[in-house]
Amino acid sequence: MEYKAYKDIQLSRLGMGNMRLPSKGEGPNAPIDWEKAHEIIDYAMANGITYYDTAYVYNSGESERCLGAAMKKYPRDSFYLATKFNIMANPDYEAVFQEQLERLQTDRIDFYLMHCLMDGNIDKYLESGAIEYFLKQKELGRIRYLGFSSHASVETLTRFADHHAWDFAQLQINYFDWSYANTAKEYQVLADRSIPCVVMEPVRGGRLASLTPDAEALLKKAHPDWSVASWALRFVRSLPNVQVILSGMSTMDQIIDNVGTFRDDTPFTEADRATLMEACALFHNQLQVPCTACRYCCDDCPMGINIPEFLKVYNDYKVSGGMALGRASQVESKGTPEDCIGCGTCTGHCPQNIQIPDIMAEMAEAIRKMPPRRP
Repeated sequence: MEYKAYKDIQLSRLGMGNMRLPSKGEGPNAPIDWEKAHEIIDYAMANGITYYDTAYVYNSGESERCLGAAMKKYPRDSFYLATKFNIMANPDYEAVFQEQLERLQTDRIDFYLMHCLMDGNIDKYLESGAIEYFLKQKELGRIRYLGFSSHASVETLTRFADHHAWDFAQLQINYFDWSYANTAKEYQVLADRSIPCVVMEPVRGGRLASLTPDAEALLKKAHPDWSVASWALRFVRSLPNVQVILSGMSTMDQIIDNVGTFRDDTPFTEADRATLMEACALFHNQLQVPCTACRYCCDDCPMGINIPEFLKVYNDYKVSGGMALGRASQVESKGTPEDCIGCGTCTGHCPQNIQIPDIMAEMAEAIRKMPPRRP
């Protein structure tokens, strides 16, 4: 495992995200499969991963509980816990923090974050007293390092980054967003202020683990022994201000592949970067919706639509044509695209600013036009 110095400690470059732990069943509310999740965490510990990220809202709190139980068998100084306070989920920061300590079965949080900074909630964070409370917890030794995660505009990110001397910050960085969003500018905001960066969504919720055939062929020609997902990890690892790269690993195959990537010290060259950007351009021509399956859009949907799963079908439809729409009937969901009432509640929670009602309407119309299945 590769490590990088952070202040007075060493952190593994690969960190384990605990938002996509294996579950029992396929539905959006399926409970975590604790046994399989603990197998993955045990493998992570056995292979030198020291950074474990979760949040108050992940799996309705079950992620924190599952992680806390998994880490009880290990010496407390052998790993670092990261979790987050989401003011939109519960503004009572004192109660949330105490509950998180109990869920994680610990007396301190190593890396604590204000969760999901967005243009619409920055003032709530700044005016609530939460930051001052958590700075006090840091003085008391119950928090070691204080930071924030952001899905905000460059302007909002800059304003928040200048609030005080943050210990670290977490950004969504991947080669797709680097090319087609404001990610490079966001990264520079932190670099200019010497705020170390923890990366989330380096493989864009798994979307960059499988590209279009022409894009994958280009990558395989350059490095036949590199997995498609490893290209994404190698790209962010090459950025000098990146400290830890999180991956939400939900299968043993994923963690084995990722650990192998971080054991490989083969340089990521300028030629590799050029090849990756060429592949990205090929992929971009067919990818339509940049959903990361964070599921922030789901909880308040009045029709109970499993939006991320339908967006997967939509992407396949845009790439592969109408036949892909047949999978819409297989999505486990209370509501369907045809049930969408266009209220826009989902868009207010979407870090990617996807215009979900428009897509649901397009899908509904396309599904209505599908020819009936033959008996």
